Amino acid sequence: MSWHVWLAYFAAAWLIALSPGSGAVLSMSHGLSYGVRQTTATIVGLQLGLAFILVVAGAGVGALLVTSATAFTVVKVLGAAYLLWLGWRQWRTPLGLPGDDGGMPAAAPLSVRRRVALGLFTNATNPKGIVFMVAVLPQFIHPRQPLVPQLAILLVTTLAVDFVVMHGYAALASRLRGWLKSARARRTQNRVFGGVLMAMGASLLMVDRVARST
Repeated sequence: MSWHVWLAYFAAAWLIALSPGSGAVLSMSHGLSYGVRQTTATIVGLQLGLAFILVVAGAGVGALLVTSATAFTVVKVLGAAYLLWLGWRQWRTPLGLPGDDGGMPAAAPLSVRRRVALGLFTNATNPKGIVFMVAVLPQFIHPRQPLVPQLAILLVTTLAVDFVVMHGYAALASRLRGWLKSARARRTQNRVFGGVLMAMGASLLMVDRVARST
């Protein structure tokens, strides 16, 4: 892979990562609930899901999902159902009992394993990501050069950039924690993020396959 091709993909990776999506919403939600350090587990899960999408798209399976109506519909419905469930769960998160400071503490935190799993499935079941990668990756892969090294470079670049950006989203949200100590503020937080996740889940049902011509 030439240097200028990598630089072009590096710039594209930043634009992709900075575009608001379900991963950014989850990072901000957990940044508010747990702080940046504990949100790292969620972000690691997001990267595992993103890696899965890149490998699937790069291996050609993504093209199958895009061109097969049945396979694509299955992935789309599963992804939409997962985000709807995640959003409803966030909306209904209990506020707990009043704390000594007069505020309302958050519900019992999710375990590291649960946070990693949430991040993984949030990205891995997102058909928008598969469609996007199937459309984007071929633009940066030279057909006459070995595929695996090129995919490895694109994978490492994408994960590194997304890891930094998701931490940025979590840090931005974490700075608001001091303003969200009251029960009313926490309820608003849960319903805003829950509503956004459910809206994203519903929007996935509107995603169509990419028309591919030969």
